[in-house]
Amino acid sequence: MRFKKRKAVIAAALAASMGLAACGGGGGGDHASVDVKADPGLTGAAKTLADKGSIKIGVKFDQPGVSNKEPGSDTPVGFDDEMGRIVAAHLGIEPSKIQWIETVSDNRESFLQDGTVDLVIASYSITPDRRKVVGQAGPYYVTGQQLLVRSDNNTIKGPDDLKNAKVCSVEGSTSLARVQDDYGAKPVPFSTYSECVDQLKNKTVDAVTTDGAILLGYAAQDPDNLKVVGKPFSEERYGIGYKKGAPGMCQFLNKAIQESFKDGSWADAFQKTLGKSGVDTPTQPTLDACQ
Repeated sequence: MRFKKRKAVIAAALAASMGLAACGGGGGGDHASVDVKADPGLTGAAKTLADKGSIKIGVKFDQPGVSNKEPGSDTPVGFDDEMGRIVAAHLGIEPSKIQWIETVSDNRESFLQDGTVDLVIASYSITPDRRKVVGQAGPYYVTGQQLLVRSDNNTIKGPDDLKNAKVCSVEGSTSLARVQDDYGAKPVPFSTYSECVDQLKNKTVDAVTTDGAILLGYAAQDPDNLKVVGKPFSEERYGIGYKKGAPGMCQFLNKAIQESFKDGSWADAFQKTLGKSGVDTPTQPTLDACQ
């Protein structure tokens, strides 16, 4: 009973955070307190971006707590979006000048390469393979892969129970490859996590896998039917993607992230998004050195 009560509290808190309206390009809603720099004194690719006076940021639209766009809302809401506002502020760009572009896992690299977006902040785990084709600064957040199952499933309690199980995640994700290669699961790829959750509820798949922060959001939205099981079995280091070779961009992004640690805007952003799902504010990660 105590566990059910806690799930209900988490669900109510998350629903309240997701329901907050965001107007224009991100000027409204319960956002972290961030000061837009009037004269950021930038150089290289960051200056070129700042001189445009606007920015295109690729984010997810279907990850409650991380980045979620409700029907009828103008902008997505979540921790990734708050990080986007923080970076834009360091460029001297107002929230109303941010263009949020839906970006799924399978097109993050191509969107950066062809200029569809200027940056990708979309639960974008840093990996050596990705850094071969795009730049990734950070990490600004560290989480771990877990499993989402139906509440009445008492068979799957962790990754060791996945052999021959049908497991859904998004196309192009490291999570899907891991459960297939390491645990013998049968991969079922879809374009978005929301589609995977629908398949789970319809009993087409046995589990959904991705980062625990994302899964907690879905479980909190429907605690009577969904639950997160097992301890994290990977380390996912979220980074900010940019076009490979952009001069000085990594240094600028790392500086913006580091300053958000120091001025409290990072913690404020977390508390107003993922923190409302019942997750404690984590320790600030150590940033990778720029190559």
